[in-house]
Amino acid sequence: MTFPVDFLWGGAIAANQAEGAYNEDGKGLSIADVLPVGHERFDNFELEIQDGVFYPSHHAVDFYHTYKEDIKMLADMGLQCFRTSIAWSRIFPNGDEETPNERALQFYDDLFNTLLLYNIEPIVTISHFETPLYLVKTYGGWKNRKLIEYYERYCKVIFERYKDKVKYWMTFNEINHAHTLPFLAAAILVEDSNNKLQDIYQASHNMFVASAKAVLCGHQINPNFKIGCMLSLSPVYAAECKPEDVFSSYELRRRSLFYSDVQLRGEYPRYFERIKKENNIHLEIGNDDLDIIRKGTCDYLGFSYYRSSLHEDGMKILGNTGGLLGKKNPYLNETKWGWPIDPLGLRYVCNELYDRYQKPLFIVENGLGTRDTIMEDGTIIDEERMKYLKDHVMMMKDSIEDGVEILGYTWWGPIDIVSAGTGEMEKRYGFIYVDKDNEGNGSLERKIKNSFYYYKQIIETNGQNLDYQKYIYTG
Repeated sequence: MTFPVDFLWGGAIAANQAEGAYNEDGKGLSIADVLPVGHERFDNFELEIQDGVFYPSHHAVDFYHTYKEDIKMLADMGLQCFRTSIAWSRIFPNGDEETPNERALQFYDDLFNTLLLYNIEPIVTISHFETPLYLVKTYGGWKNRKLIEYYERYCKVIFERYKDKVKYWMTFNEINHAHTLPFLAAAILVEDSNNKLQDIYQASHNMFVASAKAVLCGHQINPNFKIGCMLSLSPVYAAECKPEDVFSSYELRRRSLFYSDVQLRGEYPRYFERIKKENNIHLEIGNDDLDIIRKGTCDYLGFSYYRSSLHEDGMKILGNTGGLLGKKNPYLNETKWGWPIDPLGLRYVCNELYDRYQKPLFIVENGLGTRDTIMEDGTIIDEERMKYLKDHVMMMKDSIEDGVEILGYTWWGPIDIVSAGTGEMEKRYGFIYVDKDNEGNGSLERKIKNSFYYYKQIIETNGQNLDYQKYIYTG
């Protein structure tokens, strides 16, 4: 069994985690620009830049200035596609302007031109945790319907500008993290809310309408556009076979699948009626909203997969990027950050999603964040990363043999970038090392890891040669 001949092998980053240049060429502040480094970054931040605080997104890995050299390295690795995001606050610094920033539009012209020069297909996330900060401070984020109008204007500008350069789009990154990371995913502050779920579901509804409008607008501008939704869909297992654990895990899983249900099926599922009733949720729905959602369904489902979680009835849900933290699974090893490593879970999710929707899947985030060891001869040891990659590619291959339609696979991230969850650099995912530490110190020099050559081998053989023994460091 082989991967399809048109299968896309690539890598994925986000503008706020890579570009830096947070205040250059007319860019406004985004929500990511006020998040400090550290595990408590979502519990201890202000909506203004504070003196003496280190903000990882401000300089990130300087991709804004180094993208040509970086893309050349990614092309040398053989990447066929590259997922990145457009920083909304570059195009519209406040978010509500009527005229876009031409310098920002030209930057992404140059970025996409560079990718196309190397025959790398751009895959663009329209909003990847980068809502303009002004829209939070002035309008309250996505719980305000005004953002639908501003987002639609933004989409129309980039669709028109890049209609001949970008084919694959995704409307919102990990939209279901409106529950676990409401500030990042929905640009809302829920700490002081009288009804947290009311705010989350109202913001979600407004994002559903905005996403559907983007699909309709994009298809009108270029009927060949493929516009997808994107969710974090690492699975949730019941901690035990106790029926209460099983059903509680099912309900928790459905809380995420609710987002793909709406965006792929074009209507609110019937189970949402009970959620509204039991949580006193009353959505503000415009006259045309449901019709727009029905007509503007997404073309494919992009999703992230990092790990599985173990859940028991009554367990407090702990939010983090990549999934939910639950009980330790005794059958799985863990990363240095305590994330369970569960390759079979990827096959489970692929089958679950394709059975549910019968729409193409795109695995747009999968990777291992860990510490790297640089030897005296400069070799960077990352055998753990290669094993993780091999095991997940094998499960992806099995999923395709199961009958699942998968468009492609973009490893997160092919070059070291700032972690979304903690703002750290130490938690490295890349096949390319970037010399920078958690405090922002370093030369930013790029160095190739052994896994670079392994991924190159996988791409060259279209997933057939998964042997990484020759890339293991022997001293």
